[in-house]
Amino acid sequence: MGLARQLLSFHGRYFQFFQRHNSNLSDKALQYLKGLFQSGKKNMERMEEKVPDVEYEQLQYFLSESRWHYRPVMDQISRDADQLLGGHSDSALYIDETGIPKKGKMSVGVARQWCGQSGKVDNCQVAVFATLGQGHYSTMVDCRLYLPDVWTKDEVRCNKAKIPAEDRQFKTKHDLAYEMIINARENGVRYKWIGCDSLYGNNSEFVRKLADDKEVFMADIHSDHHIYIEDPSPYLPERKSKKGRKPTELKSDAEPVQVKKWVERQPESAWRRITVRDTTKGKLVVDILHQMVWLWDGKESSARHWHLVVRREIKSPHKKKYSLCNVHITTSVERLAYMQAQRYWVERPFQDAKQQCGMGDYQVRGWLAWHHHMAMVMLAMLFMTEQRIHYQEDISLLSCVDIVEVLKFLLPRRVVTEDEVLRQLSVRHVKRRASIDAAYQKQQE
Repeated sequence: MGLARQLLSFHGRYFQFFQRHNSNLSDKALQYLKGLFQSGKKNMERMEEKVPDVEYEQLQYFLSESRWHYRPVMDQISRDADQLLGGHSDSALYIDETGIPKKGKMSVGVARQWCGQSGKVDNCQVAVFATLGQGHYSTMVDCRLYLPDVWTKDEVRCNKAKIPAEDRQFKTKHDLAYEMIINARENGVRYKWIGCDSLYGNNSEFVRKLADDKEVFMADIHSDHHIYIEDPSPYLPERKSKKGRKPTELKSDAEPVQVKKWVERQPESAWRRITVRDTTKGKLVVDILHQMVWLWDGKESSARHWHLVVRREIKSPHKKKYSLCNVHITTSVERLAYMQAQRYWVERPFQDAKQQCGMGDYQVRGWLAWHHHMAMVMLAMLFMTEQRIHYQEDISLLSCVDIVEVLKFLLPRRVVTEDEVLRQLSVRHVKRRASIDAAYQKQQE
């Protein structure tokens, strides 16, 4: 397949982003990229054991201290991803966050917060990602680390993590998502709509901002989200007397209803059975309920008129997904159902990035190192997406797992002799002993 040669060629396209800062950094970037594919657990200690001529201290410097800029690398990734996946009728920019469990208190951004990976509130770091998708292909094109306010209010903690001054202000996940959407526009990414889950769709300010920017979105909402079945026609009440202030708050005579309660009142005949896409287990068929509804936040002078799309699983009719979409009113129900179903593919790159490219396997704590690592993971994911598309006619089922397995076989590996095994064992024991001694020392302080 020539994957090893193609990896060298792929790295060559990004050579300039590392070489401009240090003549050796490009080599270290290639070594780190190889390490993300070759080692089992994708941390620097295991990379040192698998990749020839790699030293742990050099990789640690590459991530934590070297001054190459991650933002230009990520921007170029987004432009290259656009050449692969952008400009099609089903090209979409998906916004989602992921949690990475971490121990301790010093890893940048770590806090007790919801972690999707563990399915509970956990000690973790949370990052918001933008993923460009087209059909069943998708790859990450941007990311932002979420800093809880317990971090942004703690100057000592921020100093230790070396967080730049301009990044220490608290930003919600919606703020970070909007920043990435703006950045995607500036990079010329050609997506047709934005897809996001209910964390973002339930935020009225976020979706209205997208609509005002002429962005098309398909945003999930909670079942208790309020909608209007008729235009609320907001108005200012007339002044009841000459005394007192003029009314300033808009009112409506229409009553909002929770979307779940409205759906429960709909007859079975209102649902349409639609095939949304092919899967490895056959065609995905669902029931769809569609209605044009009005959304009013109590402040705007007129309500928004958007699509409500409700999806019901055939084998599990109690499981429903609720979404709002502001695409043109004439858009077919089949198209809306397809757009809603496409957000499924955003989970795939997260799984591959964590399982195949070590997204969460880093052993660094600082701001710069975290972003350097994520830039390299995004590079690895882009490379695998390119290969899957390149070989789609000859090897239609080629997966990221397959590519990693082939690269493990094709890439040069550190020669492992008996002496080398003993050396690696000794290095592990030295580090383990240092960790134990540090824990006892801390306990005595």
